[in-house]
Amino acid sequence: MPAAVLKGPGRLEVEEVDVPALGDDDVLVEIDLCGVCGSDLHMVLEGWGQPGSWQGHEWVGRVAAVGPAVRRWSLGDVVVGGPPVRCGACPSCVAGRPSLCSARDTPGIGGERGAFATYKAAAAGELLPMPDGLDLRAAALAEPLAVALHGIHQGRVEPGRRVLVLGAGPIGALTIAALRAMGVDDVTCAEPGEVRQALAAEVGATKVLHPADLVVPSIAEPGLVVDDAVDVVLECSGSRKAMEAGLAQLVRGGTLVLVGAGIDPPRFDPNRILLNELVVTGSFTYDQGGFDEALDLLASGKLPVEALLEPDEVPLEGLLDAMRDLAEGRRAGKVLVRP
Repeated sequence: MPAAVLKGPGRLEVEEVDVPALGDDDVLVEIDLCGVCGSDLHMVLEGWGQPGSWQGHEWVGRVAAVGPAVRRWSLGDVVVGGPPVRCGACPSCVAGRPSLCSARDTPGIGGERGAFATYKAAAAGELLPMPDGLDLRAAALAEPLAVALHGIHQGRVEPGRRVLVLGAGPIGALTIAALRAMGVDDVTCAEPGEVRQALAAEVGATKVLHPADLVVPSIAEPGLVVDDAVDVVLECSGSRKAMEAGLAQLVRGGTLVLVGAGIDPPRFDPNRILLNELVVTGSFTYDQGGFDEALDLLASGKLPVEALLEPDEVPLEGLLDAMRDLAEGRRAGKVLVRP
């Protein structure tokens, strides 16, 4: 089968690889669509991934074969790629926090065999059924929407709270749309790119700013609360400057949630955190049940799905160019690959 194989930082080649072999409890899925994630950009363009691997974890497809022990799935079933099976026994799993499973892998360490290929093998327990009436293109948003929802829940956002979303890439845009669908009616977005600014407004941001518009007090004013401070900042860009600016936009007792990944570490003012009793927390992957919540929200019709998706679908041969367009801000919505 063809796959978009990583050869080194910024280098992809579509080449023939073996169709994955199945274990007893595995399912082979023929991929219909796979979204391009920000982490895929890190793996490919920045060289986080292992040469010889191929990425892609936001996928929908159809069952092409099943292992001998699989009973739930049959040939032709339309399925959505779900969360990885966790150990279920460590303290985090028992506490209902599978994203913190002690047995999880570090992203980029293994030789990923993802869905930027014709077929993908997955454990039977990692698949979800396609909800009745849900379009394949919409269903391909399930994984990134689950990520966005986890960030929202980490910030304990509810209607009546004021929220600032930093970055209007695919996760930032999904976060804005989800917040509005959940009844949060005061959502500001700070984004430098004009294309993404327009997307933020289209999917529901009540105010769109350039990051340069944000006031960041000096280190000599750690207790100063800026005008228009918010209750929760959801940082979705992975930018060091955005993380640092986000901390300064909070009311006393506010929460900064780090959703976007980056390799340039921020420098936070500990006195600002201390004097204002701020909470800084991370958001990694999904809540328990996060995919079900995402699929329910997608099926509800409350999200502007077509605005969130790029209108075209790209082949494997166009994947690297699409990644560069995303990284450089020429594309704003979710890019879907049709292997």
